[in-house]
Amino acid sequence: MSKVGHYIREWREFRGLTQVQLAERIGIDKSYLSKIENGKRRYDQPFLEAAAVVLQCAPADLIIRNPLDPDGIWSIWDDLEPAARQQVVAIAKTFKRTGTDG
Repeated sequence: MSKVGHYIREWREFRGLTQVQLAERIGIDKSYLSKIENGKRRYDQPFLEAAAVVLQCAPADLIIRNPLDPDGIWSIWDDLEPAARQQVVAIAKTFKRTGTDG
């Protein structure tokens, strides 16, 4: 998990935006965004929703998902073709059904 408890900066960087660009697109001041990214100000739901629209992700992704982690499960999932995703789901269901105790 990020030191500040969210991945807003990482999503901004992942989408190739500066703080100024993201702040302008959300309709907030750059200093406000900077404080949120640095953990000096709390984000709220309207901010998360606006940022998610601009960053092309779900609001929850900004809190739980680091898009810059190539080994993160969602990064792997995003790179899979639909048929491969179906295989992964089938494997996960089998794993869940059989457990890990062998």
